[in-house]
Amino acid sequence: MGSPQVCSGASLQCSFGAAPGTLNVLPLNRCMAGGMPAANIMDYIPIVNVAPFGTCMSLANPMVAAATAAALGVLTPMPCIPMTAAPWIPGGAPTVLIGSMPALNSGGMLMCNWGGVIKIVMPGQMQDLIA
Repeated sequence: MGSPQVCSGASLQCSFGAAPGTLNVLPLNRCMAGGMPAANIMDYIPIVNVAPFGTCMSLANPMVAAATAAALGVLTPMPCIPMTAAPWIPGGAPTVLIGSMPALNSGGMLMCNWGGVIKIVMPGQMQDLIA
């Protein structure tokens, strides 16, 4: 059995974020998984698809770097604004297409321009997980 299909409401975590985020999938592709819109690798748009992760702790983030410099070098987290510029990296060879793009499974990863690695903590639907 492969990795579960990810759908709207999935829980995400960024390696530099202080809190979990949520994946929002617009029902444009008209494909459902567990009663929710199913995600594909193109569901990576900041704020639209990828919700903020509380505060950001990456010094590559200009807001964090400026606040840390103002605090004389003491790391000062700032509000997270995800900067995801490329699609999800599939977690394995995708075999299903959703809206002409590979489906997103729970092994996928997303890179933030500020150095964070965003992973899927909970895929948003549990039907494939129950055996």
